[in-house]
Amino acid sequence: MENLSHATHIDAVASEQQRFMVRVYNWMTSGLAVTGVMAYYVSHNDTLASLIFSSSLVPIFLIIAQLGLVVYLSARVQHMSASQATGVFLLYAGLTGITFSSIFMMYTAASITSTFVVTAGTFGAMSLYGYTTKKDLTSMGGFMFMGLIGIILASVVNIFLQSSGLHWIITYAGILVFVGLTAYDTQKIKEMNILGNEGTEEDTKEAVIGALTLYLDFINLFLMMLRLIGDRE
Repeated sequence: MENLSHATHIDAVASEQQRFMVRVYNWMTSGLAVTGVMAYYVSHNDTLASLIFSSSLVPIFLIIAQLGLVVYLSARVQHMSASQATGVFLLYAGLTGITFSSIFMMYTAASITSTFVVTAGTFGAMSLYGYTTKKDLTSMGGFMFMGLIGIILASVVNIFLQSSGLHWIITYAGILVFVGLTAYDTQKIKEMNILGNEGTEEDTKEAVIGALTLYLDFINLFLMMLRLIGDRE
């Protein structure tokens, strides 16, 4: 009887985790859709694109606003309602779409599409691995986070050096880091779900934070892939 009860509990946890991850992926997909629509719209609106990119100050302001929203949502999500958390997430996705509109101006539509497909396939495979593996990926996550810090520092340095060699090192390292982070973050998000939390405000906020994490992994992996295989206009 005790073994049966234990097995039932395991099945309940697995079922709850699966339901929770579906919500996470749905919110992530919604964020990507908002980003894509905004990027396409701005890039095909000459007046709006000119207003945004005629001065370097506007893109800088948008990037600062994006960083601020990520920090704000991550730090304050426990003090928000579920609707506020989703609103901040979708606002962030929209602002990202505005800054990403420059990609539609720089790269061919065919290469953007093909890179998105490659990124989606890679992301999906690594997220599936992170979800199904029994191996604890905590140590890998720590290593990947250190790699991410290194990439950020190297990118800042290369703004001044303008080294093509360092550019490609950052690109290849970035792909490896975000591939690894996708698996690690998926496992971490899967484990943070609480049994019996379904349908609550807390459950929705957890799903949104999980979606933001995977959204960031996907977006950054896409950018690195685009640098590697994208064709410029």
